[in-house]
Amino acid sequence: MKIVLRYPLVAGTLLVLLAVVALLAAGQEGIAQAAASIYALAVAAYLAIGMVRRLAGGQWGIDILAVTAIVATVLVGEYIASMIIVLMLAGGTALEDYAAGRAKHELTALLERVPQTAHRERNGTSAAGTNTAGNHTAEAHTDGQHEDVAATDVDIGDILLVRPGEVVPLDGVLLSDSGTFDESSLTGESLPVERSAGEGLMSGSLNGEAAIRMRVTARMEDSQYSRIVALVKEAAESKAPMVRLADRYAVPFTALAYALGAVGWIISGSPARFAEVLVVATPCPLLIAAPVAFLGGMSRAARSGVIVKYAGVLEQLSRIKTVAFDKTGTLTYGRPALVAVRTAGPLSEDEVLGLAASAEQYSSHVLAASVMDAARSRGLPFGAATEATEFATHGVRARFDGQDVVVGKPAFVAEWASGVAETDLASGELAIYVGTGGEFVGSLVMSDPIRKETRRTLSELKALGVNRTVMLTGDALATARHIADEAGLTDVRAECLPPDKVEAVRSLPDRPVMMVGDGVNDAPVLAVADVGIAMGARGSTAAGESADVVIILDDLSKVASAVRIGQRTVQVALQSIWIGIGLSVALMVAAAAGYVPAIAGALTQELVDLATILNALRSLGPGRHGAVSTARAREGARRAPLPG
Repeated sequence: MKIVLRYPLVAGTLLVLLAVVALLAAGQEGIAQAAASIYALAVAAYLAIGMVRRLAGGQWGIDILAVTAIVATVLVGEYIASMIIVLMLAGGTALEDYAAGRAKHELTALLERVPQTAHRERNGTSAAGTNTAGNHTAEAHTDGQHEDVAATDVDIGDILLVRPGEVVPLDGVLLSDSGTFDESSLTGESLPVERSAGEGLMSGSLNGEAAIRMRVTARMEDSQYSRIVALVKEAAESKAPMVRLADRYAVPFTALAYALGAVGWIISGSPARFAEVLVVATPCPLLIAAPVAFLGGMSRAARSGVIVKYAGVLEQLSRIKTVAFDKTGTLTYGRPALVAVRTAGPLSEDEVLGLAASAEQYSSHVLAASVMDAARSRGLPFGAATEATEFATHGVRARFDGQDVVVGKPAFVAEWASGVAETDLASGELAIYVGTGGEFVGSLVMSDPIRKETRRTLSELKALGVNRTVMLTGDALATARHIADEAGLTDVRAECLPPDKVEAVRSLPDRPVMMVGDGVNDAPVLAVADVGIAMGARGSTAAGESADVVIILDDLSKVASAVRIGQRTVQVALQSIWIGIGLSVALMVAAAAGYVPAIAGALTQELVDLATILNALRSLGPGRHGAVSTARAREGARRAPLPG
């Protein structure tokens, strides 16, 4: 019943066809012909009204061929063929809906999983002192101590319970000891991932077999999943320039159909030949193939963790000649890792690191998290300070058992401790200095390592036809050169302010130019590039809004995947359009020569439509080269060591 209500023209046409067959079986051919002809002409009139309205609005359409074909077949007495054309047109809408639904499967799957409610603790405690709460504790809290609230009403800092099999409603931090999550709808990775207490959780991931507790770190509108859903809605409603190009193919295609029909009529002397040509000239390949291919490309990209905001971006991606990269957080991890602990007194390396981590837990500086991670990896305990003060951009001072510990820049530490000596550093390294009890006790050498996938990504981009790769960074030239040498980049623009990056991208000669970045200072250059890609896993909202593509994984190789998907999408769309046109033209020529009767032509054209649409759906797959690249990437990911 739902199908009948959704596609009334299909249902009506089938009923009339059954009635016509019954009348023919009863020997009432005249009544059957009259019934079929009246119905077909009524449908043609309905289509003509819509066509005239579109023409009045300046939009040329090729449904004029379908209207002419229906009228022509009725006039020459081929009423069965006219009914098949009507059924084909009505069924084409259903077929297009199916194809579009299949192509948008991954996009719509994301929309359908949007969390609506959350289980909030009535007396939720702060994160401090709760990060050891295990799964058993989480289940014990379910009895009367939680309230179901709309996900939009949850605030930052609220404690939520996520039951087994439920979707994580908002971004947050895991409070339970551990948890298993299915992130395939976000990242495309089919294997579940393990998370430990203190690690971040992405909204939209699916909880495993045990209930967990989490602390919310972003409101609904700012959470990862909500941002993805907003991008997906925008992408699904967009129209690619190539789709509009397919619309323009309609003018010469229509003219050719009428010309061949006229030639057939003149040669044969029969107007039936004109009708037979128009029957096989229906426009479904042009109307459906390109939109389905681009929807399939966007869907495949979403499945790979790449959200393409507009269908037209896929066309731009297919032609990229230059790629510019930010350094920190893009070519590198953006998370400085501990390289060495250098002592300058009686304390051991672990003691110096433990003191630094204990003080850094009271700092909001980006390096503080790296110091604490290094201490945790060695199993070092953190002390509790009686007082602590952070001096923005300089360091932090904390008091433990009546003794001050200072951590930060050498000049800052020298104000509180004697004997500070700057340590020797290699390119790309930086140092954090530590003092306690008025004495300098050592330094921590940190380095932001290059991503393990960086060199592979650059090689893949070169293989995909990218002629030039550039680094644009605000870092000092020595640091930039160090990373560029490791990555294999030769064009380095260092010490760039945001306006400098914008000017650099505008001046690059080989276009289109793609810019890849992640920070808020990348927003202007992402907007000015032909294609802007934001590494959205940790990037700022501003960068994501300015970009044309958002990568929701912390994986640089997805940049090459985006280019590859763009190239394959355009290739499949063009193939589908020209396959449809080629088959239709061949049938028109054969019909003009008298080899394709009207009924056979109508049925054959339906097969052409089906073949064209099935070919367009190939954009959902990776293709031969894409499958090989994906397999190599996964193998490389398994073998590569973890950063730090």
